[in-house]
This record gives sequence, C-alpha cells and structure tokens, in this order.
Amino acid sequence: MNVEEEVERLKEEIKRLGKPQDDGSYKVTFGVLFNDDRCANIFEALVGTLRAAKKRKILTYDGELLLQGVHDNVEIVLKPTPAATSAEPIFKS
Repeated sequence: MNVEEEVERLKEEIKRLGKPQDDGSYKVTFGVLFNDDRCANIFEALVGTLRAAKKRKILTYDGELLLQGVHDNVEIVLKPTPAATSAEPIFKS
C-alpha cells in the first residue's frame, strides 16, 4: 500500500472511530486510533501515516510526533471535505 492509499484508509478509520463535528470534520484522540485493533492491523506505521496526512493538510493535531501513552489525549481532526454542491456551477436564467 502506498502513502496515498494509507492516507485514504486513515480517513476512513477516523470517520469510523471519531465523532462528527458540526462543521463536517471528525475528531478522534490518538489513543483511540493507536489502540484500535483494526488500525493496528492496517497501518504498519500509524504515526508516519498521520504525519503524511498532516503534511497534505488533510488533518490537524498539535505537535509533530505523537507517542503512545504520552499523547493519547491529543485530538486529531480530520478536516471536512468540500461539499459536492459547492463545486457545481451556478446557472442564471
């Protein structure tokens, strides 16, 4: 699996484990992600995948490097995807 595929899988897992927010984003703590069995089986290097997603501005979290135990309560926020309707052209009569 390449980095882009892993980032897409990470987005799916954050939506599965996280709580939807009013703005369309999802929040999950690092501890929840790290300790989830399914995530452990998918991601060989969860921290590396998180850093790649953060670099691509797909998600945000405080700090650069997350460590199990120390950063379990750090919130990871998956940014909302642009609404499909905003991409549609507006036609005037």
